[in-house]
Amino acid sequence: MQPPLVSIICLCYNHERFLKEALDSVLAQTYPNLEVIIVDDSSTDDSAAIIQEYTRRNPQLTYISTGQNVGNTKAFNIGWRASKGEFIVDFATDDVMLPDRVEKQVNQFLQLGQTYGIVYSDAAYINDQGKHLHNHSQKHEAATDGDVFLEILKRYFICPPTMMMRRLVLEELNGYDETLAYEDFDFLVRSARNWNYSYLPEITTKRRLHATSLSNQYYTSEGRMLRSTLKVCEKAATLVRTTEEKNALINLLKYEIRHAYLTSHFSETGQFLNLLRTLTPKPGLTYATIHKLNKHKIPLSFIRKWYYGLRYGK
Repeated sequence: MQPPLVSIICLCYNHERFLKEALDSVLAQTYPNLEVIIVDDSSTDDSAAIIQEYTRRNPQLTYISTGQNVGNTKAFNIGWRASKGEFIVDFATDDVMLPDRVEKQVNQFLQLGQTYGIVYSDAAYINDQGKHLHNHSQKHEAATDGDVFLEILKRYFICPPTMMMRRLVLEELNGYDETLAYEDFDFLVRSARNWNYSYLPEITTKRRLHATSLSNQYYTSEGRMLRSTLKVCEKAATLVRTTEEKNALINLLKYEIRHAYLTSHFSETGQFLNLLRTLTPKPGLTYATIHKLNKHKIPLSFIRKWYYGLRYGK
């Protein structure tokens, strides 16, 4: 009997330095029933030439060019809508898969009920040169299984590049929200409301951290990523069902308000404050003070720089 088809959507944008290692790791997968779709989001380096070389040598690979730069969320949607797999992997081509990743995650899925929509795992973080930095599980609180909606609002514990998704989840959500600058928080919130998650306590993926990583641009993207986070928080406000979930979202908003204000994103700070007031009429003295300071655009970014210098030496 043929095992379930798994579609790996390989997303590339100017990854020529890492592309060969990434694609080699996909081709080295031990799982026998794979569909590999490479979506290049109109790279301006030599990524397209490298992909074409790989597709010539490996005709089982499918290559899609977006034609113009459309962003990560839309590029992924183009890829998964062209796929047929029962399970989907969103794979950035600056990362690396361990050879048995897909096999282990499918085996995990096959032991779970149909209410489980996502299997995720531990990851090893590497730098530009591929040097090991740390494991995800060493830096973050323990992972959890089942209904994780509340935990997603409370803390960061899922490494998104390790996720394998049931196709039905993406179909229910109509894929990623293409209006957003980044996809993972929105996907986690929306999918976790209706689907269970399962943790595989093994390293399946090497996640690369480098200067152009999206996560490193969160507070330097002219507010684009903050506005995306705000939109996800607005969605979460319509999805919370319990007092505990509501309080977790309130705490999340307070965190975002502090960091948005202390990075001088005054417009976004005001929008986060407005959402906070819809959830709690009296958010406290700290946020009343931020509201007044923010209204007059009084910059206090030096406080955040001082704190990070003191705590992290940078």
